[in-house]
Amino acid sequence: MATTRVEVQPKLLQWACDRSGEQAALRARFPQFNAWMRGETNPTLKQLEDFARAAHVPIGYLFLPTPPVEELPIQDLRTMGSKGLSNPSPALLDTIYLCQRRQDWYRQYAESQFEEPRLFVGSTTVNESSTAVAGEMRKIIDFGVEARRQCRSTTEALKLFVDRVEDVGVLVMVSGVVKNTTNRPLNPNEFRGFALADPVAPLVFVNGADVKPAQMFTLAHELAHIWLGASALSNAGLSGTPFNKVEKWCNEVAAEFLVPISALTTMNPQRNPIANLDVYGNEFKVSKVVILRRLLDGGFIPKSTFDEFYSKLNKAPAATPQGGGDFYNTLPVRASKRFVKALVLSTLEGRTLHRDAFQMLGINSSKTFRSIGERVGALP
Repeated sequence: MATTRVEVQPKLLQWACDRSGEQAALRARFPQFNAWMRGETNPTLKQLEDFARAAHVPIGYLFLPTPPVEELPIQDLRTMGSKGLSNPSPALLDTIYLCQRRQDWYRQYAESQFEEPRLFVGSTTVNESSTAVAGEMRKIIDFGVEARRQCRSTTEALKLFVDRVEDVGVLVMVSGVVKNTTNRPLNPNEFRGFALADPVAPLVFVNGADVKPAQMFTLAHELAHIWLGASALSNAGLSGTPFNKVEKWCNEVAAEFLVPISALTTMNPQRNPIANLDVYGNEFKVSKVVILRRLLDGGFIPKSTFDEFYSKLNKAPAATPQGGGDFYNTLPVRASKRFVKALVLSTLEGRTLHRDAFQMLGINSSKTFRSIGERVGALP
């Protein structure tokens, strides 16, 4: 019996290969790729399915007449000068789509449980004082400087921060990979986080491949977007380069939220401020870059000093983010403990299909599902 082959335009194959960002790996995995591109032969349906899966592209796209133009489903504020960044990676797109699906599910769940809208969502504008908004955020979230002083490390402080944010009704998802696929990492240089604003189911995603102090700032930055009530993709930074007006304001709110100038002043930063970057960083559980920026904002160092040391800090090798750990503890962090607990309860009550729950969690085992339910307190 002859093998059935399917005709695919070479430009679609090339587009999928380029889009994946894994050209060399794909060509090595599919030695027939060059022959397909030259039109000497066509792939079998099984080969095409395998190729689409490896390239992280829906197979239906490969039968289109021309490559599709993929646009981000939320506002892109990752700016370089005045221009947005193009060509979002499949990993980024898949992560946003997954979070949107989870948010849609949780919104329906929250409404069925008569949860009240979160009044802070969309409660402010960029015309409001960033200092005032940061103070309101600290009050609502209950995550001031004293709470961080009691934490032994930035990792512990970040965990507390996430817990406090989830306690007020925001879904917080922190992951460095797509779903639970460890061979599909998320690149912090592409994005550090995004916010999906919603009055009932606000959601913040933080790129867990970034170092912990950077994650602290990203979470605070994305919360500022929630306060604005506008979904956005961000790549927060604290250099002197002008940002989009919204990003600049969110950076100011995040910086004041984490390192209030009033609290920094009590530490007498006029005396050897640069020499004490580590001391201040440990006190507030933030990066030295954030402290450097706050020293500039508070008038404790001149712009020339900021520029000099900011450049040095950017050239320093970044710490390697820690991965691994217990899967059952990691998944609720990746998918939001609040979301996971609600999903498990709804599924066990028969209101959500196991199939849908498994897909949203990235698992395929009832045993795993029950173990996760136990870890988040949904099961005895």
